[in-house]
Amino acid sequence: MSDLLPGALRRPAVAIAVAALCLAAAPGAFATDSVRVLNDPSSALSSIFPSNRYTVPDFTQKTLRRVALPKPDCSVQPSYCADIDVLNTLDGFSTQPRISVPFSGDIDPATVTSDTVFLVNLGDTLSGRGFGDRVGINQVVWNPAAKRLAFQSDELLQQHSRYLIIVTDGVRDTNGRRVQGEFSHGFHHDHHVRSAMAAVRGLRHRIVAASLFTTQSITADLQKINRQIKSAPVSPINFQIGQTATGPVRAVFPLSSLAGLRFDRQTSAAGPTPCPSPPPACFLPTPALNVVAGAVAAVAYGQFASPSYWNPATRVIPPTGSLSGVPAVQGSETLTVQMFVPAGPKPAGGWPVALFGHGFTDSMYGAPWAVASVFASRGIATVSINVAGHGGGAAGTLLALSSTGGAPVVVPAGGRGIDQDGNGAIDSTEGVGAVGALSLVSSRDGLRQTVIDLMQLARQIEAGVDIDGDGSVDLDADRIYYSGQSFGGIYGTIFLGTEPSLKAGVPNVPGGSITEIARLSPNFRILTAVALATRTPTLINLPPLPGLPVPLNLVFNENMPLRGEPPRVDTVPGAEAIQQYIDVAQWATQAGNPVSYAPHIRKQPLRGHAAKPVIFQFAKGDVTVPNPTTSAIIRAGELADRVTYFRNDLAYGLNPAVGKNPHVFLTNIGNAAAAAYAVGAQTQIALFFASGGTTVIDPDAAGPFFEVPLAGALPETLNFIP
Repeated sequence: MSDLLPGALRRPAVAIAVAALCLAAAPGAFATDSVRVLNDPSSALSSIFPSNRYTVPDFTQKTLRRVALPKPDCSVQPSYCADIDVLNTLDGFSTQPRISVPFSGDIDPATVTSDTVFLVNLGDTLSGRGFGDRVGINQVVWNPAAKRLAFQSDELLQQHSRYLIIVTDGVRDTNGRRVQGEFSHGFHHDHHVRSAMAAVRGLRHRIVAASLFTTQSITADLQKINRQIKSAPVSPINFQIGQTATGPVRAVFPLSSLAGLRFDRQTSAAGPTPCPSPPPACFLPTPALNVVAGAVAAVAYGQFASPSYWNPATRVIPPTGSLSGVPAVQGSETLTVQMFVPAGPKPAGGWPVALFGHGFTDSMYGAPWAVASVFASRGIATVSINVAGHGGGAAGTLLALSSTGGAPVVVPAGGRGIDQDGNGAIDSTEGVGAVGALSLVSSRDGLRQTVIDLMQLARQIEAGVDIDGDGSVDLDADRIYYSGQSFGGIYGTIFLGTEPSLKAGVPNVPGGSITEIARLSPNFRILTAVALATRTPTLINLPPLPGLPVPLNLVFNENMPLRGEPPRVDTVPGAEAIQQYIDVAQWATQAGNPVSYAPHIRKQPLRGHAAKPVIFQFAKGDVTVPNPTTSAIIRAGELADRVTYFRNDLAYGLNPAVGKNPHVFLTNIGNAAAAAYAVGAQTQIALFFASGGTTVIDPDAAGPFFEVPLAGALPETLNFIP
């Protein structure tokens, strides 16, 4: 992070302002050969970061402050300046920060442990909750050239809370001598350090340096928006959206008379894109609805209006004060909703509902079709929408063909993609993230807007849904559940943490943060490379791979350890700058990080919410969403007892046709070798929802392929099958 500020803090006026905010330090005489912690307020390069010295008062915020990072020379570093414009809208620092501590000389990184360097919680800014909690450190990196130590907090920090970074003389230099610092010769005058000393007993080492910072608010926007949605009037879902040659019809199609549904996806900005291939290339997978024969009675399509809180051009939700600010509706979007109705007698209150979220690059015409049959066999209706930026353009259509001679029916497919880059094409995820000067925001607000859309969908169900038009309610407003795969598990975790109407949930293969997924996944690492390459100045620090086209030839080495690994000595040129960028990207997107919301599912529900029963399903060796990113969610929510862990290593060892990457194990019904595992995992979800979140089965009973709960510690390594 400190490299965002080169030179800027050395200007006299800035130095004076920063000095006024810095922690008081008693002058002390240091031995000339002592290595000491640097805490010079005139430069972030020579001070502990983060620190509240880089904030200003702002009483519209829950933290009572707002980030105020000064800028470098923007003609030289325009990307850093754009980043700072984003960061300076936040009301605090990251809840999973990369902390840096500069020293005057070399230290022994082996002496940097949670016993010698740690954080102390000085309390939530509104309630004081958490005061005295001690937090260790992890993922330690020592840069000998810069004489700078970096590490992450060992756990997710509380939102809008004050933390003190403590460095003790348990850290030694390379000669085994204790390091020195501003508090080496007396610290009783600083009330923050006194508070930490009072809260943490039994310190083995003397405090030599400290820095106070306040974490950002995470949930404020979605909490306020949820209240607005709950209190606003709602119009019923409109199912009269089918068009025939003779006029509009209800878009409800009994499976017994449905010959097929052709999806003409809009992939060109010029207009609708007719199916270029003969059947079945563009037809939706209706055979998947017979995994359990006869379980699904009908598929239906309707539309409802959902409030857009993000700017349609920038794809960013405008910032407002986390305390007194009011998020403003920027517009409205008409969303198409897809419903799979179970067969058999409808319960008196309507069918229980599983809102199912699809993954990145997918649409509601993918994964929801793979789970609907098993869910329906247990009396669960499956309901889904497209994620922001997914499903092709808005002009896409479905063509429903009758097997009994009825007229073809055209239905709006509900695509939400846009031609964001102006190249005339609409890619599978185009429009889910911010670009250009706001690219640091990435998919943060695409994820949050999708959660808002799901909140509105839950509100529609609560208001009453009549699918077939007979005047009775078809979906049970008191039994709304959520499940989702991959990206659907990511925004689903956020949804579960912020929507009080949900009774239970099963995120499947989620991970967080998106920044970490992209860094660790071979499938998405190219996205990080492109982000590094397109910065000015570029952060790519390795030569291109010969013989490969751009961007496949972009490679980099960030030299960051995984959680639990020993301290790493960083001698890779340019790696520290990449580490700092990754931290800044994660900081800017924390409000869209599922890790940030996991505590609010059960451990610490938001005000007015009840703790929710959940299952988190994931698989060993997931290549797309690597295991450490899923473990981060589970650890933050203290949900290890709610894990179902698919041992793909064992399944692959038994039959390699299962495949090395188990990311789609929930929906892989098309692979004969993997289908039984998919149906087993789906059945676990269906029975869990049918029981109101009380019944948790092991999908293979006494078999070895599913661990329910997880046997042993959370996986912190990648576990890829070579």
